[in-house]
Amino acid sequence: MELGILFLGVLAQIIGAFIVKDEVMYAKSLWFGILLACASTYHMYRSLDRALDQPEKTASRMIFRAYVLRYVIVIFCLVVIMITEGMNPLVFFFSYMSLKVTAFLQPITHKLCNQLFHETDPVPQAMPEETGEGDAAPKLTEEARTDGEVTEEQQNKQ
Repeated sequence: MELGILFLGVLAQIIGAFIVKDEVMYAKSLWFGILLACASTYHMYRSLDRALDQPEKTASRMIFRAYVLRYVIVIFCLVVIMITEGMNPLVFFFSYMSLKVTAFLQPITHKLCNQLFHETDPVPQAMPEETGEGDAAPKLTEEARTDGEVTEEQQNKQ
């Protein structure tokens, strides 16, 4: 995801070089927003990774707190930028929102990276619990294996 954010940052920098009057302020605002977007993706990954190991209620609270924290930081940065007038708040916000754009473009960038680096995605394999091959699965008789259905009578014979 960071690759997509950086790509959009470079693209915005190239386009902005021909459009804006104050290139230094534009570049500072753009790359600060891109940096914060990359930090947010990492924080999002870490938050989800930690929360998904918890029970459902705890996980939803942890995810919500992380979400609120990220947006409080963005709002704080916007307020500081507006007060100090050192950067353009609109450029900062749009560059931060590149995080959302890259989330939608992720399937495309994933395919491009696979082609570029000659990688393939792993083929999904069913878990033993899903196929009935685990220890908890009942052992099937030879008769059940041939026709594919196990009746109660066949189960009771085992």
